[in-house]
Amino acid sequence: MAASVYKWFLAPFLGMALMAGKPAPKHPFHVSVIEINHNVSEKSLEISCKIFTDDFEKTLARNYNAKVDLINPPNKAAMDSLVKKYIFSHLSLKVNGRPVTLSYVGFENENEAAYGYVEVSNVPSVSNLTVTTNIMYDQFDDQMNIMHITVGGNRKSTKLNYPEKEASFGF
Repeated sequence: MAASVYKWFLAPFLGMALMAGKPAPKHPFHVSVIEINHNVSEKSLEISCKIFTDDFEKTLARNYNAKVDLINPPNKAAMDSLVKKYIFSHLSLKVNGRPVTLSYVGFENENEAAYGYVEVSNVPSVSNLTVTTNIMYDQFDDQMNIMHITVGGNRKSTKLNYPEKEASFGF
């Protein structure tokens, strides 16, 4: 009887020990979240792009043929350059029918997600916002990009599934 108790008690630990050398299981879905907030007092759009860190690192490494570490970057400026280049080539906005220029703010890592921050200056009002994005479409054909847009306290959301690239919001 004691032998069977030990088997039940030790079996999970043996399984964990065997799994210790294997990579962590991949998450079952591919999603990014883009948040855009109109800051009336600053007359700007504040934008964050949330992407799974492991997927983002692989995409940046493959696209730019570089060693990428967003969690503990040995050279933060080099990682900033890659994140900026990627976001600028995969995200664009039109405010009230006119294309706007994105300004890169930076990136940070939190838990399993990397956040890239950009902003648009000189936006006194927003009546229509068009977002064009194909973030992570170059990595996954099941990618989903969720968007949350807040203007004047009014929040609107949508999602784009690969290969959809554009969404418009009226306020």
